[in-house]
Amino acid sequence: MTIIGIFSFITSLLIMYFSQRYFVSNKLFDTVISRSSHNVQATRNGGLSICLTLLILTIYFYLTANEVFNFSLIIPLGILFTIGFYDDLYQVDFKLKFIFQIIAAKIFIDNGFIIENLHGVFGVYELGRIVAQALTIFIIVAIINAINFIDGIDGLALSVCVIFLVSFSFFASMTTPFDLLSKILVFSLLPLYYFNFKPRNKIFLGDSGSLFLGGVISVSVIYILSNDYIIKPQYDIHKILFVLSILIYPIVDIIRVFLIRILNGKSPFEADNNHIHHFLLRKLNSHIKTSSILVCFSIIFLIFIQVIF
Repeated sequence: MTIIGIFSFITSLLIMYFSQRYFVSNKLFDTVISRSSHNVQATRNGGLSICLTLLILTIYFYLTANEVFNFSLIIPLGILFTIGFYDDLYQVDFKLKFIFQIIAAKIFIDNGFIIENLHGVFGVYELGRIVAQALTIFIIVAIINAINFIDGIDGLALSVCVIFLVSFSFFASMTTPFDLLSKILVFSLLPLYYFNFKPRNKIFLGDSGSLFLGGVISVSVIYILSNDYIIKPQYDIHKILFVLSILIYPIVDIIRVFLIRILNGKSPFEADNNHIHHFLLRKLNSHIKTSSILVCFSIIFLIFIQVIF
């Protein structure tokens, strides 16, 4: 396990370094626009590095007949990465991204990842097949976009994803099919902190990374809500409350932003800089301070939920 983590870290680091050189030599820079939170030269190859690292390890495990995680996830995650990477390079209309997110969600469902029980929320337990599929697609697409929406300042989306992946494994009472996948992704993300916070020649996660990680997190949430995921007895709380506790910021942010846009007569998918992190950034004028405050809030909220419940 330790060797896999070290390999993931080094491989991701090398891919980030060399892919950035390629992006720079071909002038594939992130375009600075009016709502950008930065004004320095940056490339959007962070997601490429993470996905290629996972792909290399997946090929190795496949060739050695070790299915260390559900390889069927690679196809829908690959779809999300591809449409995100294309958007990083050429700017894709949100409607097209939305369609591909639904396609990926349906593939997740066809591979057995579906919400079939609300565990008593609103007095509802078992769901019919059509309702279950519709709800699952809604939840997957919502989480993918929630992660994508918070990828607006340095280190924030990275940290939220790391908190989720670590919490997912830590609170599980037994080994899950996602444990090794989570380890690979966490160690692959770590080098990006250095490149993300550099004053010049930054590397951003990009839509390829945020959509890909949003897909991983969304299918992990579906797994948490299944009967297969059991929370450790000493931390056991209602599963939906547990999901809220480890994804509080992206959930609050997407609900808030959607409501503001709809009330202003705009499309909920129309990008702007009205997110909570943008508001804090304008007040603090510091990416690291803003990210740190929101990460600390997320961790404190997680602990608070565990203490009072």
